[in-house]
Amino acid sequence: MAKKREKVIIMGAAGRDFHNFNTYFRGNERYDVLCFTATQIPDIDNREYPAQLAGSLYPQGIPILSDHDLFDLIKAHDIDLVAFSYSDVPHTEVMHKASIVTAAGADFMIIGAAYTMISSEKPVISVCAVRTGCGKSQTSRKVIQVLQDMGKKVVAVRHPMPYGDLTRQVVQRFASYEDFERHECTIEEREEYEPHIRMGVVIYAGVDYGEILKKAEEEADVIVWDGGNNDTPFYRPDLHIVVFDPHRPGHETLYHPGETNLLLADVALINKVDSAVPENVEKVRRAIEQNNPRARIVLADSDLIAEDPEQVKGKSVLVIEDGPTLTHGEMEYGAGVIAARRFGARRLVDPRPFLSGSLQETFAKYPNIGTLLPAMGYGKRQIKDLEQTINQTECDLVLSATPIDLTRLISINKPMMQVRYEYKDNSEPTLESIVRQKMG
Repeated sequence: MAKKREKVIIMGAAGRDFHNFNTYFRGNERYDVLCFTATQIPDIDNREYPAQLAGSLYPQGIPILSDHDLFDLIKAHDIDLVAFSYSDVPHTEVMHKASIVTAAGADFMIIGAAYTMISSEKPVISVCAVRTGCGKSQTSRKVIQVLQDMGKKVVAVRHPMPYGDLTRQVVQRFASYEDFERHECTIEEREEYEPHIRMGVVIYAGVDYGEILKKAEEEADVIVWDGGNNDTPFYRPDLHIVVFDPHRPGHETLYHPGETNLLLADVALINKVDSAVPENVEKVRRAIEQNNPRARIVLADSDLIAEDPEQVKGKSVLVIEDGPTLTHGEMEYGAGVIAARRFGARRLVDPRPFLSGSLQETFAKYPNIGTLLPAMGYGKRQIKDLEQTINQTECDLVLSATPIDLTRLISINKPMMQVRYEYKDNSEPTLESIVRQKMG
């Protein structure tokens, strides 16, 4: 008589959950995954993880349902095990979820980071963080620039953002702006991919990171894992760089799985030193030294770059910031606000009276956003809502601090200026010296 398979639910947000399934559960006859649950990202539930990705044990595919129904799903299907598989969550919230699971009668599980890391035949440098919005992207670009200066062919692989048709997103390769159109990229995806394309770097993403790795290895001397949120890397790194934010001291030990990254870090990079309170920089340094004394600590600035600062002086400004940083990243400001204050804006305009459609839902879910506009664009409807909100807002100037050129996607009826951050060394040791030492 065949042994009964344990019935499993995987909790996720269209990224880590799929990877955990692919590396840990797929093809494993001990388990029967009945469904995924989805949260954090709008409109990613009521889909299906397709049979062509799920493997021979799941010929009908696997449904993706709402996280709100977790308790009832466990009860209705007599679930044995729930695997928590998404990121940038307070430790207390993780345990609230664990309480729901155990109260419903199932075991609660967090899969160890090492179990799901895939080994590569090429060197891997990973750039991750302890929170969303620490500055991973600019750090990744700096690492890539150093490797390019060393004559290395670099391929970046980005943490997943598969919010559309999963059958068309198994392996995605981006080398040009036309690839964004072909893959119907969201604003969040473009924010991460466009800067790499401008550097002449091929970047991969998708759903199946085993298959993605095979493709990346074919054209790379070195692979740079460009992490998402505060998640751990999907590939086993030869050098694990973790970015810290002194604007949020203490968060490095309060969020899952950011604290895991803290403990795994080879390089602990404290970013934004130029705009942070020195006392908070020291708090973060002490936390690193206490929890991971083997990590090499690097201090970095986020250098603010603006097209024409004189445009800002005396103006009423609508600031647009990176979406995830303001939502589940919980940051109350970014490059746009700093630029507005530094360059003499008369006031920040509150977009809330002018919100359109789905953006009203975003502000209801994240009420602490305040007088900023997150660049939400997880689908065509939300991109249109963003366009309407900007155009309805009464202001003199739009200050866009998202890494992409929004005018490629939407038509804006008022002046707009782009601001961005770039990595800058603060002191010794530099990130470049460590990368060169490791890869030389």
